[in-house]
Amino acid sequence: MKLANKKEMEQNIEKLKDWKLKNKKIHKLFVFSDFVSAIRFVRTLADLAEKEKHHPDISITYNKVHLTLWTHDTHGISKKDFSLASKIDRLMKK
Repeated sequence: MKLANKKEMEQNIEKLKDWKLKNKKIHKLFVFSDFVSAIRFVRTLADLAEKEKHHPDISITYNKVHLTLWTHDTHGISKKDFSLASKIDRLMKK
């Protein structure tokens, strides 16, 4: 898997809503009305991640879900990360 260069990262991060680029990873914080809603989102996300064979780092604190995406195999950001981030954002619109 080819790593994205700086220009590709900057162009792709601009297309994503509220995702941040930091330390060769992309991050986003999702805030829900309560714990159950946050867990429901993570369950749906888990199915998507399995289907894509690309798994985010997930941190849950009550109603907040923090996601970190990076391509573990290559220790950086690839097209897979931006693709999954876009699909995760679409989950929120359902």
